[in-house]
Amino acid sequence: MSTRPLVSVYETETGSVMGTCDLPAVFSAPIRSDVVHYVHWLMAMISRQAYAVALKAGMESPAESWGTGRAVARIPRVPGGGTSRSGQGAFGNMCRGGRMFGPTKIWRRWHRKISVNQRRYAVSSALAATAVPALVMARGHKIDQVPEFPLVLSDSLNSLKSAKQAKSALTTVGAYEDVQKSADSKKIRRGVGKSRNRRYTQRRGPLVIYDVAEGLDMAFRNLPGVQLAVVDNLNLLDLAPGGHLGRFCIWTKGAFERLDSLFGTYEEGAIHKSGFALPRSFMTNADLARIINSDEIQSVVKAPEALSAVLPKKRNPLKVAAVRIALNPHAKVARDREMAQEALSKAEKGKLLQAKKKTLLARSKQFAARRREFAKSALSEGEISQ
Repeated sequence: MSTRPLVSVYETETGSVMGTCDLPAVFSAPIRSDVVHYVHWLMAMISRQAYAVALKAGMESPAESWGTGRAVARIPRVPGGGTSRSGQGAFGNMCRGGRMFGPTKIWRRWHRKISVNQRRYAVSSALAATAVPALVMARGHKIDQVPEFPLVLSDSLNSLKSAKQAKSALTTVGAYEDVQKSADSKKIRRGVGKSRNRRYTQRRGPLVIYDVAEGLDMAFRNLPGVQLAVVDNLNLLDLAPGGHLGRFCIWTKGAFERLDSLFGTYEEGAIHKSGFALPRSFMTNADLARIINSDEIQSVVKAPEALSAVLPKKRNPLKVAAVRIALNPHAKVARDREMAQEALSKAEKGKLLQAKKKTLLARSKQFAARRREFAKSALSEGEISQ
């Protein structure tokens, strides 16, 4: 506990440092914007109000189909005559005055279930982000005059009774500039929502987190953009409005010191959240470049190999025998077998051709002798003349 950073506690009247307290371990939790955004999206669905079209909308006409044989579509048609409405298509979503496709129902699954540990993880991450000035400024809060982050005020803040005292306390610690920013951002909403009980839009201001209210809720309730939250009931919708990290939080000393018992530390579990362990970062040092370039890592890393400037030409193994044999040594054996079989086949084929030639030559000589013998006998019998 003693090795943790110390946070200054400021007096509400003078703005001077009145003491210090240890930084709660929850501010060391990993900042996971993806988890926060997802859980915020699920929580926002819980407040949705069911809507649906009328049960019989588009189906109140006594229309019936004309059936087949009239060279028109079989869509139900409005009965009667004498008006343009008679004979028009009805019911279908493609028809004028018809029902919509897949009419909305009030028994749609509006709400979403969120696991308890996932919600607590998101709240821890959102709390850790409130202690990073860069994230708070990126969210649009005016904190140029704030002396320290996270901003912790004395418990005398709980006993403020009027808005004048609350304004004075915020001005003393340089936080009223964010309240003024919120007041200046109030504008009339665009669209039809201005006539539906949500006429104005306004940016969020500081979030005052306390443990015991002794008039605090009455003092801050009229300051524009300022919200109040009890440390025992921290809500992700307040810590990360819109799912965006970095809400400007103002803590009382009692609420700040209570965080360790609510969320626990890395040595002890949470007292008021059974089964919850404070999430740890995957990397204790987020400076990856420093880790890679450290002597401990570089001493065991394999030295880089020098690559030749000329890359070898890619050769086709289907055409180049040497590449094919390098990929598949058995290819040479198969090729030698094929060549031997081819040579054997060629020798046997040559023998067959020689035998065939001899046979043809013998037959040719035999036929030539027969022709000469026939011609000689015919000549001797006088059937042909020379």
